[in-house]
Amino acid sequence: MLFPIILSLITGSLFQVAVITGKGEEFLWLLELHRGKFGRINFEIIYPFLNAFGLLTLAITGIIIWLQTQRRHRSN
Repeated sequence: MLFPIILSLITGSLFQVAVITGKGEEFLWLLELHRGKFGRINFEIIYPFLNAFGLLTLAITGIIIWLQTQRRHRSN
């Protein structure tokens, strides 16, 4: 679940740095990875949904863990 989010974060950021430095054309392969294209394997259609599902899962589990710690602090 975390891999698509981390990959999108890293490839998107690195591609933006390449564009800012004027070398965007040399790093178009980063943009392909960012969009979910891994050579012959093309996840472009489902990749945004994988990212959304991963982010939603992280948010929900984070809130659940936070609520559990709040309950423990109240009971002490």
